[in-house]
Amino acid sequence: MHKARKRFGQNFLHDAGVIQRIVRAVSPRRGQRIVEIGPGQGAITLPLLDACGRLDVVELDRDLIQPLADCAAGHGELLIHQHDVLKFDFRSLAGDARLRVVGNLPYNISTPLLFHLIEQADVIEDMHFMLQKEVVERMAAGPGGGDYGRLSVMIQYHCKVDPLFRVRPGAFTPAPKVESAVVRLTPWRQPPFSLDDPETLEPLVRTAFSQRRKTLRNTLKPLLDSERIEAAGVDPGARPETVDLAGYVALANQLALTQKE
Repeated sequence: MHKARKRFGQNFLHDAGVIQRIVRAVSPRRGQRIVEIGPGQGAITLPLLDACGRLDVVELDRDLIQPLADCAAGHGELLIHQHDVLKFDFRSLAGDARLRVVGNLPYNISTPLLFHLIEQADVIEDMHFMLQKEVVERMAAGPGGGDYGRLSVMIQYHCKVDPLFRVRPGAFTPAPKVESAVVRLTPWRQPPFSLDDPETLEPLVRTAFSQRRKTLRNTLKPLLDSERIEAAGVDPGARPETVDLAGYVALANQLALTQKE
């Protein structure tokens, strides 16, 4: 029996009811290019493979590779990529079809992994992830609350966010100390707002939320002065968590304008 490794953030899903709910949410079909991140002991892997016949999985722990291959025998074609998912090139798997990405994500790398994936969102059809409940709440949060922040703005610019259901700690071995939730992310074919330079949004949002208790006039000083903030239709005296996605895109467009001058 493989022992879960804390350094890999491993918590293995064993609850059959939760597994069925995830697979139903994904609704895998033959011919689709499905990629599972962190298959672990294959709890979601086998039902996905049974449904689609061919599955790519990305797994860092080399001790899980052979057991995965053995348990998948007779279920379909399992392609195992022993790789650090934070450095994995998902575009290399896309081919002519967009990828459907699934995973019980290690909580210790979930935020950097989400940013890594949205950088490659152009080849992704949708993503179904198990995450820490608080992370899902932050991803789906609207302006005005404490959950709203950099992750909310960046994910919502790139994807439609649909929280699906919560999962109790006892569904895992070992049981984590936090609640989990399953979320569906669907990359926009056309972003909800027009961004003049895609490279400006992330640094602007990161700077704005670096000191979330201060006003934009103060936090954005290295990037935009009050006049430019007003030109974007945003109050320079506003706090970062009160500005909606449209406001941040308008600020990013002002930043692109200043960089050209």
